[in-house]
Amino acid sequence: MWYDTLYEVLTIINNIILCLIGIPFFLQVVYMILFWVKKKVYPKSSIKHKAAIIIAARNEESVIYNTVKHIYEDQNYPKDKFDVYVVAHNCTDKTAELAEKAGAKVFVLNDPDKKRHIVCYALKYGINEIIKTGINYDFFIRFDADNHICPDFISLMNDCYSSGVELACPYESALNISQNNFTQACGLYYIFNSRFGGRVRERLGLSAHLNGPGMMFSSNIAKKYGYDCETICEDTEFSFKRLLDGYKAHYVEDAVVYEDLPSTMRDTYARNIRLGSGNIILLKKYSLKLLANLFRFRKGSLSSLEQILTFSFIPLCPILCIYLPVFYIYSALHLGLTGQYNALINMLILIGSILLFLFIFMGILQGFVLVLLDYKKMGVKKRRELTKGILLFPAFTVVYCVTITFGVFSKPRWIPIKRNPSAA
Repeated sequence: MWYDTLYEVLTIINNIILCLIGIPFFLQVVYMILFWVKKKVYPKSSIKHKAAIIIAARNEESVIYNTVKHIYEDQNYPKDKFDVYVVAHNCTDKTAELAEKAGAKVFVLNDPDKKRHIVCYALKYGINEIIKTGINYDFFIRFDADNHICPDFISLMNDCYSSGVELACPYESALNISQNNFTQACGLYYIFNSRFGGRVRERLGLSAHLNGPGMMFSSNIAKKYGYDCETICEDTEFSFKRLLDGYKAHYVEDAVVYEDLPSTMRDTYARNIRLGSGNIILLKKYSLKLLANLFRFRKGSLSSLEQILTFSFIPLCPILCIYLPVFYIYSALHLGLTGQYNALINMLILIGSILLFLFIFMGILQGFVLVLLDYKKMGVKKRRELTKGILLFPAFTVVYCVTITFGVFSKPRWIPIKRNPSAA
């Protein structure tokens, strides 16, 4: 019958899709299995290079003062060897005033074009203005307005730069991981890629993923390219472009940046709308160029492939959230209505087993190992403080996937996210 033929065809298509979905999940398993590899440590440099810290801020009066103040007061690095610049981007509050009060040098950018009211244009403007000062900075470090950093952050990036690295990213942790159950699960999800993915990529000789906060790039790169990004996910775009230019990004694990993570479902939705919509545009624009690196056997070809495979999770989210549920509901109805009860039972058992495996291994076990190894970098004194986050880790993965799916079908837009000044 025609419906049997349709079922067989859809099953073949579904098996192909499952193989594609398995690729990013396989990478995650590899990163977790190799968690034990030794981290890369750069030799301590006796030379203290000049650094420019740049922060793009738009209506960040609730956090910008503490962010700048902590950088100036808490860094174990000569105060005359770094400057903090804040770009007050179309602000309608006291961001500029408070940043200056904390000691930052402030650039005010008021751009009437709403299409340019995204962070890449503020960073582009700020870097150009810093270069115009004529001060001979050796490297730049980019932060967000809500970031705090470990006391040796600039020093560790200096060691990295002194070793010949022109592009690097830090360990990304959470400033407010203990705020509630949601931030615990959210924090562990984002920290996983930094700790496991970052270290394994570094040891396998693959380029690190530049995720914005704490990103270091040399003055040579700044002068040669500026901040040549135009999309809402500018950090990923910058990462892709430099990879295509032949630069390998490195991972400086002991340099920790603490981010104020979303503490509610609404804020996670707002953040992932940007990530889903922005990254899908970048994949369309750069996937073929990155693949060309692989086929031409150019420098960074394997890194190009790894980044494409990792970011393929973005377009796969709609398949996970829409296609697969619809297919298996259809399959259950088909098998039940055609009297294939044994096949129906076997399918339900298989689905249940896979979900249980994902829940335990890809969820709880990952969270448990992460907390076991790195709880001190998460701002807690005891591992048990993050127990709820470990148990909720799989649930947040589902939330992440669903919200990214909404982003894939949305127009790129910047949605303000509520800050948590008390966490700072």
